[in-house]
Amino acid sequence: MTPQPSTFTPALRLPDPCIKVLDERFLALRLLSGTVEQLATGFYWAEGPQWFGDGRYLLFSDIPNNRILRWDDCSGALSEFRKPSNNANGLARDRQGRLLACEHGTRRVTRTEYDGRITVLADHYRGKRLNSPNDIVSARDGSIWFTDPPFGILGWWEGEMATPELPHGVYRIDPDSGELNMVLDDLQGSNGLAFSPDEKILYVVESRGTPHRKIWQYDVQGAGLANKRLFVDAAGPGAYDGIAVDEQGHVWCGFGSSGAQGANLEELDGVRVYDREGRPLAHIHLPERCANVCFGGARNNRLFMAASHSLYALYVNTRGAV
Repeated sequence: MTPQPSTFTPALRLPDPCIKVLDERFLALRLLSGTVEQLATGFYWAEGPQWFGDGRYLLFSDIPNNRILRWDDCSGALSEFRKPSNNANGLARDRQGRLLACEHGTRRVTRTEYDGRITVLADHYRGKRLNSPNDIVSARDGSIWFTDPPFGILGWWEGEMATPELPHGVYRIDPDSGELNMVLDDLQGSNGLAFSPDEKILYVVESRGTPHRKIWQYDVQGAGLANKRLFVDAAGPGAYDGIAVDEQGHVWCGFGSSGAQGANLEELDGVRVYDREGRPLAHIHLPERCANVCFGGARNNRLFMAASHSLYALYVNTRGAV
């Protein structure tokens, strides 16, 4: 299955008009000659980008096409890394550099070992099947955190239809025992998640909240979370998806329409950037809804954006938190 390539015209003048500055503080994060690039297109639903600096390549998911793709930074070549991928969505690396994957089709979280074997890290909680693990991060202590909304079991597009057995949870896998614990169960559509640079705060997207979509922040306290508070409210027809944090603590959010009638897609599609207090700094306009983002490149200052049918990139004047 291959959809029609997305139409994209690179900016001919600088600064790139696709980068809309909402606060002058963003000028310090913008490279005047940095422009939005379309690296590849022709996917059904691009998601979960993860940079592999030791190999200079990016992995990302094409969920309905049941594959993980590899984009090579040296040659620009695109290839299939894994097919079938069990409708993999969010990807990450653990602290040993191994691939972590959220699989919709098997409703599990896996780790790919150095020799290519697949280890199942989580597929049940207290005797019940996970819904469809969505996004995933690894902390410095080796713990693995992931969200588990039911998006992959709501139809026959990103997985297989099934009845949810658990809340829209957020989970933590203990680095020593491998024990799985639910740390949140009160969000509707738990989605993207990311740590602050010092890992004292976890940001979690609530992508089905009403009346608006929100991002919440929590204090990380050992193996749990405390002090839930609002980071930002979309306050309109917009919706957040995957997120990433830079080394200065700015939050970069995949953004698009919530599906509200009458929404102006051209104004919503792209990436929204916020400071640590949740104040908007910029909007990077894309011709497609952006699902997820990550930092990478040789100097970790390249923002990769998985957006509907295409993969985009933009060099910026900051680096991703590590």
